[in-house]
Amino acid sequence: MEEGVVQWPSVKGGIRVDIVRFVEAYQPGIVSCEFWDAQCHRHEFVGKVDYFTAESLHEDSSYPQSGVIPCEVIERWKDTSGGELVRVSTGSPLDLESTEGLSEFVVMPHQLSAPFF
Repeated sequence: MEEGVVQWPSVKGGIRVDIVRFVEAYQPGIVSCEFWDAQCHRHEFVGKVDYFTAESLHEDSSYPQSGVIPCEVIERWKDTSGGELVRVSTGSPLDLESTEGLSEFVVMPHQLSAPFF
């Protein structure tokens, strides 16, 4: 573990995302959402609308829409400039991966919110 990293107990929360497009008419519909991590890398997730929002979204809905990817906080620490960073996993509670196959991300605290459900 990195020096200065504080291990926190698991905390459920969510990463704020933009739901950017409708992908497929399925029941429920499939959408694409994205967020930018603390290193300014864009991550895309594709999945059922219900995974990201309680809103009823369709092909003719207006995009982008706000959403949340459920996640678990793994650890928090301060970087060399004193800014707080948070490592999260989308592998819990819903076992979600990005289109690149990733499920762990480093984000800034303001990117997190309580899950919508």
